[in-house]
Amino acid sequence: MLTELGKLYVVATPIGNLADMTFRAVEVLKQVDLIAAEDTRHVKMLLQHYGISNKLVSLHQHNEDTASAGLLEKLRTGLSIALVSDAGTPLLSDPGMPLVKMVKDAGLDVVPIPGACALIAALSAAGLPVTQFMFEGFLPRTSSARKAFFTERLLSPKTWVFYESCHRILACLQDMAEVLPLDREIVIARELTKLHETIVKTSLGNAVKLVADNDNMRRGEFVVIVDGAVIDKREQAISLEQENLLKVLMRECSIKTAVALAVEITGAKKKLLYQAALAMQDQGDR
Repeated sequence: MLTELGKLYVVATPIGNLADMTFRAVEVLKQVDLIAAEDTRHVKMLLQHYGISNKLVSLHQHNEDTASAGLLEKLRTGLSIALVSDAGTPLLSDPGMPLVKMVKDAGLDVVPIPGACALIAALSAAGLPVTQFMFEGFLPRTSSARKAFFTERLLSPKTWVFYESCHRILACLQDMAEVLPLDREIVIARELTKLHETIVKTSLGNAVKLVADNDNMRRGEFVVIVDGAVIDKREQAISLEQENLLKVLMRECSIKTAVALAVEITGAKKKLLYQAALAMQDQGDR
């Protein structure tokens, strides 16, 4: 007799306030055979709060490839498994992608159990455009890599969002201020749903000063939201010839190099060429 295959549940958990746990998430965690957790010690406190005593297994960034294979085999035998991270929705800058990919590739069911997510919570209260936005996860750790990252997004018209740690938030903002205009609007959201939740919308220049001068603004976990660049509609678009040249250069070079060469060859405005290059990249990603 064939054993019914198990299901993998991807369960969002609170990002600070335990009251944000959904009824459905509690029921799923009570009913599954196993709970795969990023940090079993951390998740035990959540489970104890809701009277959940299911068996915990560890799934973190250092073991997820091998652990995921073992969990897939358990699903094949009919066991049900819940995937949780330390806080929020799994996979968003948290472990779990190898497991979900393996399970999907094997033709088994992956069931999302939605709930808290720092990214969405911050966007909902930011007061910046959210029709189109880019989520960038955690930024590079070195200053030079961060500045390169900011340069690539200098002229993007979309809102963009990233996570940052308390150890790097000030250095990150200082690097941003060397690349982006100081009047660019940004939102700093820290300790979301917790006692000291803070959501500040201000200019980049003011944000650097605020974080530098206030010790509390360098504590906790951060979501940073950056307003997109304003495109001057009065400027003319690049010509078809310039666009074709840019396409050819982008096949062989990075965007930064392709734009620099196109400026030198055509004499067109760098801002227009950069914007066209970003638009081409977006179309290619789709």
